[in-house]
Amino acid sequence: MSAIGFLILLVLSIALLMVLIMKVKLHPTFSLFTAALVMGLVMGIFEPEGFSFTEVLTMITSGFGSTLGSMGIPIMLGAILAMGVQDTGAAKSIANFFIKLFRGKNLELAPALTAYIVSIPVFGDITTILTSNIANVLSKRKHISMGKMAAFTQTGLNLTHAMVPPTPGILAVSVLLGADLGLVIGWGILISIIAFILTWLLLRKWTDKEWIEPLPEVVAEIEETSSNDVKDILIPGKDVPGTFPAFLTILIPVVLIAGSSFINMAVAEDAPIRVWTAIFGDKVVALSLGVIYTMFLALFHKFAVRKSNEDVTGKDPANFREIILDSWIARGLSVALPALLITGMGGAFATVIKAAPAINDLAGLIENSGVPGLLIPFLIGAIMFTAVGSMTTGGMTAAGVVGPMMGILGLSPVSTVLAIGAGTMIFNHVNNSGFWVISKFFNLDLKQGLKYITVPDFVAGVICFIMICAASAVGIF
Repeated sequence: MSAIGFLILLVLSIALLMVLIMKVKLHPTFSLFTAALVMGLVMGIFEPEGFSFTEVLTMITSGFGSTLGSMGIPIMLGAILAMGVQDTGAAKSIANFFIKLFRGKNLELAPALTAYIVSIPVFGDITTILTSNIANVLSKRKHISMGKMAAFTQTGLNLTHAMVPPTPGILAVSVLLGADLGLVIGWGILISIIAFILTWLLLRKWTDKEWIEPLPEVVAEIEETSSNDVKDILIPGKDVPGTFPAFLTILIPVVLIAGSSFINMAVAEDAPIRVWTAIFGDKVVALSLGVIYTMFLALFHKFAVRKSNEDVTGKDPANFREIILDSWIARGLSVALPALLITGMGGAFATVIKAAPAINDLAGLIENSGVPGLLIPFLIGAIMFTAVGSMTTGGMTAAGVVGPMMGILGLSPVSTVLAIGAGTMIFNHVNNSGFWVISKFFNLDLKQGLKYITVPDFVAGVICFIMICAASAVGIF
C-alpha cells in the first residue's frame, strides 16, 4: 500500500470511528474496536502478510492488553484517590486557601485554581461536581456571574486534564509514546499554568458582560454580601482538613513522579539516589502513597468522610474501615472502568496503525511537505477531540497516528505528548459529555456553554501550543 493509500485508509477509519460514536451512538470502546478491526482487514487486502483476520484480532488483543498492563493500575489508583479527595473535604480546604490568597478579590480564581489542582489525579466530571458548589456559593456571595465562574473553572480543570499526568488520557499518551513521565508532568504544569493566567487576563473583562444566576437549589440559604472580609466569604465545612494536609493528597504523587525525573536529569547515572527515585518515582508507587496518605487523613476527619460517603451512596457503615477500604475502592473502580476500557482499546487501535508498513512512507511524505512537525500531533489531537468529544480517545488516536512518525519528523516524545494535549483543548463542544456536566452544574444554556466553555478552552489550547513550539525551537525538550 502506498503512503497516499494508507492516508486515505487512515482518514476513512477515523471517519468510521466518528460516525460510530456520534451517529450510531456505539460506546467508544467498541467503536475503537470496530475501527481497528476494519482498518486491519482492509490493510490485509493490500498487505496480506501479517493481516489475516486472526492476526488482526491478535494484534488488537495484544495492544489492548499491553496498554492496560501499563495503565490499568495507575488509573484505578487515581480514581480511588479522587474518592478520598471528595470525602475528606480536601477540595474545600484548597478552595479556601485561594480565597485567602487573593484576599476575597478575583474570586473566580478560587474554584478555577482548585479545579486546576484537583483535576490532576481526579476525573473531570468529579472535579466539576466538587468545584461547582464552591463556584455557585461564591457567585451568590459576591455577585459574580456564573459565566465567569464557568469560563475559568473549566479552563483550569481541562488544562491539567489535557496536559498533566496522571490524568488517564495524557498518561496513556505519555506511556504510548515513551515520554519521560516526570518531564511531561513538570513541563505540563509550567505550560498549563502560564496558559491559564494568560487566558484569564485576556478574557476576564469579556466574561463580565453577561450576568448568569447561580443555581437556586445550591444557594437557597446563601446570602449575598458586600463585605470584603475574607471570613465572610470562606466556604463553610465541618471537620475538613487544614490547607497543607489537603494539598498533600494531590502533591504526593505529582512531586514524587516529577521530582524523580528532574533528579535523574541532574545526577550521574550511577548515583545511589537513582535507586530511590526509580522506586518512589514509579507511577504506581507514587499514586499508592497518595492513596494511603489520604486514607490516613480520613481517620482524622471521620465526620466529614461519613457524611460525604452517605450523601453519595445512601449508606453509613458502622465500621469506618468499610468506607475507606471498600466504598472508596468500589466507587473509584466504577468511575475508572470506562476510562480503562477506552484507554485499552485506544492502545489497540494505535497498535494496528503502527503495524502498517506504509506508516514510514507517510511520515516521509509529511516531512517533505514543509508542514511544521509539531503541527501534526496538535492538529490530529484537535480534530479527533472535536470529532469524538473525548480527550482520552482523541489523544490516544493522535498518539497512534503520530508515534511511528516522530523519528522522521524530528519530534521528541515530550513535545509530541504536550502538542497532542494542547490539541485536545481546541474545540470542547456538544459531543463531549463534560460539556453538558459543566453546563448543568454552572447553570449555562447551550449558547452560554459554547461561549464560556468552548471559547476559553480554544484560547488556552492555542497559547499552550505556541509555548510548546517556542520551547521546542530553543531545544528545551
